[in-house]
Amino acid sequence: MITSPRNETLKLVRKLHARRWRDKLGLFVAEGEDLVDAALEAGLEPVELLVSGETVVPELLAQVSTLPHPARAIAVFRRADLPAFEQRPAALSLWRVGDPGNVGTLIRTADAFGASVELSPGSADPTGPKALRASAGAVFRVPLGEAAGQRIGLVARGGTPLRELKFGDSPVFVLGAEREGLPEDVLAGCDLVATIPTSGPAESLNVAAAGAIALYEWSRRSD
Repeated sequence: MITSPRNETLKLVRKLHARRWRDKLGLFVAEGEDLVDAALEAGLEPVELLVSGETVVPELLAQVSTLPHPARAIAVFRRADLPAFEQRPAALSLWRVGDPGNVGTLIRTADAFGASVELSPGSADPTGPKALRASAGAVFRVPLGEAAGQRIGLVARGGTPLRELKFGDSPVFVLGAEREGLPEDVLAGCDLVATIPTSGPAESLNVAAAGAIALYEWSRRSD
């Protein structure tokens, strides 16, 4: 039973809240019973497993948790144990999507439609606390890596309406950060440019919503 706040495992958990330590050590933290269970069910082996009242004093576990309500379980896993990349029938390619909630939500969306996810440099870390929570455990099932296929850049306006687009084999929907969108050089590397038409006054869709609509439209036509 861990009873000291100076315990090395607790120090490790605190370090891993920062991306630079996750990058340096190749480790990340899953907080909460649901996330820990999802990782275990996916076959990941914990480097460390802390359970409130069993392996650690509850007050100490609460001190290293980032959750609004202290986690009952926290586990440390290896990034290398996340799913190896495999080509899937569709993919989402995220260009500098820096919001971890959006990254996690898009990974969860990809999981729902059997797609993979591609992350450019500058995107939020999918193993960060907020992204992990938003993914609801999908990051333990969705392969992350460079996808091959018909690249379709999604822009707020000016592209071919998505409903009119002809999908080729293995579409890769390319999504940019909400403010900047996709730069010209990224769009130049796309095979097609599409827009999701909207009739309301909103200037644009949230990137997570756009990714979900794109995968749904592809899935609807694939059935």
